[in-house]
Amino acid sequence: MRKFHDLIEGYYRFRGTDWIDERESWSKLAEGQTPAVMVIACSDSRVDPATIFGTAPGEVFVVRNVANLVPPFDPSGGLHGVSAALEFAVTVLKVEEILVLGHGQCGGVKASLSGALKEAKPGEGGFVAEWIKLLDGAREKVVHEHGQGDEGQTALEQEGVKVSIENLKTFPFVQERLKDGSLKLHGAVFAIKDGKLNVLQEDGHFEAA
Repeated sequence: MRKFHDLIEGYYRFRGTDWIDERESWSKLAEGQTPAVMVIACSDSRVDPATIFGTAPGEVFVVRNVANLVPPFDPSGGLHGVSAALEFAVTVLKVEEILVLGHGQCGGVKASLSGALKEAKPGEGGFVAEWIKLLDGAREKVVHEHGQGDEGQTALEQEGVKVSIENLKTFPFVQERLKDGSLKLHGAVFAIKDGKLNVLQEDGHFEAA
């Protein structure tokens, strides 16, 4: 298990090798970023989009949160971290594609499926409980069809990706770009155990990449 001291040691190794080898690339990156793809992924430490997709710094714009969720468009104000990142990616960076990346053994999905945090207070699981309410509709469907075991977990991980994609479509600036063809939405689920990536198809099913 790495601690902060180990991270600093890692930085020294990076600064003395990779950074020097790619000095020109880092100099260009200092001038700005032009990623074509935004990835909305889970905060889970086992699921790093850069590792999974083999991308270099500057190639993807990533936002991560519990269970890779996107809330629906809400113009009422408040602290909307995902919405702010989405707005910046689409309207300023003008990304051409957005990928919602779910994953196997997701703790947020498991919490939603079990309902274990329903009565939790903020600081004791309540923040997570409030956030994963975004999955409530999908959860009811999944529990009815698949139960709350491993099959239900997998099904809700997939349905969660679909929920986020549908919520992306509620943002006016996303709608506008989907309509003119300048933006595309994708969904996928990465299986930690076997390393397989299943991609959402137009018919709503997931198939191996």
